[in-house]
Amino acid sequence: MSPISRTTRAALGASVVALTMVVATACGPDNSDTTGAQTAAPTTAATTGATGTPGAAPIKLPSLDELKKWKYEDWETFAQQNVITPAVKGYWDLQKILKAKPSKPGQPTTQPSAPPTGTAPGQPTSQPPADGGNDPLPKMVEEKPVPHPFAKNFHVNGKLFFQDGKQEYVCSGTVVSDPANPGKSNLVWTASHCLHAGKGGKSHTNITFAPAFNSTGVLSGGKQAALAQAEPYGEWGAVAGIVSPTWANEADPEYGGAWSQYDFGIIKVANPDGSNKSLEEVVGGSVPVWFNAPRDQITAVSSYGYPAGKPFDGMELEHCDSGKPVRHTIDPSRPAMLTIGCNGTGGDSGGGWFATKDGKQVLVSDTSIGGNDNTWEAGPYLDDVAQHALEYISKKK
Repeated sequence: MSPISRTTRAALGASVVALTMVVATACGPDNSDTTGAQTAAPTTAATTGATGTPGAAPIKLPSLDELKKWKYEDWETFAQQNVITPAVKGYWDLQKILKAKPSKPGQPTTQPSAPPTGTAPGQPTSQPPADGGNDPLPKMVEEKPVPHPFAKNFHVNGKLFFQDGKQEYVCSGTVVSDPANPGKSNLVWTASHCLHAGKGGKSHTNITFAPAFNSTGVLSGGKQAALAQAEPYGEWGAVAGIVSPTWANEADPEYGGAWSQYDFGIIKVANPDGSNKSLEEVVGGSVPVWFNAPRDQITAVSSYGYPAGKPFDGMELEHCDSGKPVRHTIDPSRPAMLTIGCNGTGGDSGGGWFATKDGKQVLVSDTSIGGNDNTWEAGPYLDDVAQHALEYISKKK
């Protein structure tokens, strides 16, 4: 089955707010420990990468082993090449949302059994598995809406709005715990394709997070309401962020490729009332991220997001309660993605995947790609690269 890029950038539809989003591709690292690689600071090269700062030379991506050993300064150099600019306060209103149109869906790609040539920045650190790192696809699970009004623990989920050029789109996101600021996180986890245009492109603009969107159901079933009624905590504009270097340097956002195995991103947001009260304090919680989670310990996954493609309309927080995720691999030199049965559509992209660790809810992935028959979804395996990205944006002032 070929993956379809849900970077179908679901734009906010023309019904009461048919906000659509897209699911791009991402693959996740495996559990193997790679050693012996030297830390390689980013270098510039005129022929690779994507720029975010006018006049800046694109960054040359090191091998995956080297990338896992990047220090804060390396991430800062990369971030300066892919700047996420502060969102314009008040940019999003209901009129803008209603006028937005969805872009065409991404095209399906084939699923190679060997590393595609020209896509991997480094050499495999171990012999690719004989099965190519793929398991049989899981049974489809139907998404179900979270009942209104949302219970407090669901308020960490929200819709993510962004602008790419002159077109508006939407994704999903999750409030995650900030290791440098426990109890006071302003960090939102999503997919790289919700933040950056990929190879040759640059960061999206006016990136804004609306936690607990439509939690009371005021926009459900075609009902009309003021946008403020659907946003109990307001709109938290991005002031900074970080995307996956692999995504920014390799990705064609219209297709699912090996870059999808690292399709994660994180933004830092600001309180819309101008106070220093954090997002975590306002919504009442955050979700820790479980990096390098042993696959045999991820026994069940629940994914959350706001799908907007038919039969969904983008107004409901939907979830798929799936069992143990299976492996989906595009490039065997990279960690296999986590894959679940789910009939989600565009708009789910970037939504959090939750598992249980020591009796507590943790985030283990985000929605990246899905089958063109909408029966399964895959998200990146979060390894050292993802962990260091979170540590970087956590420390960034």
